[in-house]
Amino acid sequence: MTFEPVIGLEIHAQLKTQTKIFCGCSTKFGAPPNTHTCPVCLGMPGVLPVLNRKVVDYTLRTALATACRINRESRFARKNYFYPDLPKGYQISQYELPIAENGVIDIEVNGTRKRIGITRIHMEEDAGKLVHDPDRPQSRVDLNRTGVPLMEIVSEPDLRSPEEAGAYLRQLRSIVRYIGVCDGNMEEGSFRCDANISIRPRGTDSFGTRAEIKNLNSFKHVEKALAYEISRQTEIIIDGGEVVQETRLWDPDHHRTLGMRGKEEAHDYRYFPDPDLVALVIDDDWLHRVRETLPELPGPRKARFMSDYGLPPYDAQVLTASRAMADYFEDCLKWCANAKRVGNWVMGELTGFLNAVDKPISQSPVSAENLGKLVQMVEKGEISGKIAKTVFAEMAATDGAPEKIVAEKGLVQMSDTGALEEIVAQVLAANPGQVTDYRNGKTQIIGYFVGQVMKSTRGQANPKMVNAILKKRLEA
Repeated sequence: MTFEPVIGLEIHAQLKTQTKIFCGCSTKFGAPPNTHTCPVCLGMPGVLPVLNRKVVDYTLRTALATACRINRESRFARKNYFYPDLPKGYQISQYELPIAENGVIDIEVNGTRKRIGITRIHMEEDAGKLVHDPDRPQSRVDLNRTGVPLMEIVSEPDLRSPEEAGAYLRQLRSIVRYIGVCDGNMEEGSFRCDANISIRPRGTDSFGTRAEIKNLNSFKHVEKALAYEISRQTEIIIDGGEVVQETRLWDPDHHRTLGMRGKEEAHDYRYFPDPDLVALVIDDDWLHRVRETLPELPGPRKARFMSDYGLPPYDAQVLTASRAMADYFEDCLKWCANAKRVGNWVMGELTGFLNAVDKPISQSPVSAENLGKLVQMVEKGEISGKIAKTVFAEMAATDGAPEKIVAEKGLVQMSDTGALEEIVAQVLAANPGQVTDYRNGKTQIIGYFVGQVMKSTRGQANPKMVNAILKKRLEA
């Protein structure tokens, strides 16, 4: 008997608002413990929450970007449970009437496209954070995060492999970053995932007993945890045991999941409508204003890059993975129309440099205009690709314009036929053995001759002209 996994993901995305969902405290990450708190987010007696309108705007933007049905009336509920980092003893969330339902996201795995359903999107507040003392058996609580606005995105159980789960996560993260509602920083916890997984005999429709893996904060951890859990549950069933419904944690050091507690059901939280918050009503004007703020989304933009610019699927996927990179790429095209060559420079030289200095493309010292002009100089034969890399390094260090750097350093490509003929003649005369080898059929040795000419000209010779001249002389 073979088994297949049934996977559903619950994504918690922290919204990029300056203040919390129900009070005016800052949401900035990294402040000293308990400095971004007030009586409202601490749950003091007699205080009342006031909904942050931008939280609603951002959630609506996400719902529209994922083709959800917007519920024109939604309600907040109290999710009751006790934990030291939850000062009120309940979390304000949404339950029976969420703001959005029934959306979709399209993913692609190994060239196969698949549509994944979204059950619901709702708003809620985050809890605080426990800081465990490594030396003593005690923990401290930091309530700065309490009340930070979250958007929970719950998928249908449509995912059938760890790879599909990873693709879904990446696509959703790309969307929320594109539309500017979440920074997607998994290390800081602003985009995190709980994974529900069960297995069943392949070909059956019934669901098995599921386990929930909590607080996965990287794509690799999600995929590895799901792969481990599939193996663990399969082994239990084959051995005649029964999978227990529970919450588990991923141990990245030992590459395994560990049992944490029994899995809660909805009734365990005793949801009821929050009496301090009225129903949220979304009218046509509000929805229209939010819809007008949506940019072109990564899926349609990838398709346009392929159709309009003739880019292969891989290049289009990489270049549209972030809105900043896609914008930068299209800005480069204003100065050089060769999309494939520009894309190679953005994905290669530029991305490699930015990774080395740990900077996002929005902080690139090489402007899109300058990179476009540099690639255009290569395109027109004014400099070689090798020289262009030298110029790029100077541009990255000085923020200089490529044409100015080329002029100042005398790097213009040598395209004088007479001068190149003379240099080629000298190279061939100095390597008679290699000339004989070429004429005896070892034609790949032409690369050696090209290298010698480029060395002689400090990389400034026009490689196309050098190749032509070499073939003419060697085959004469």
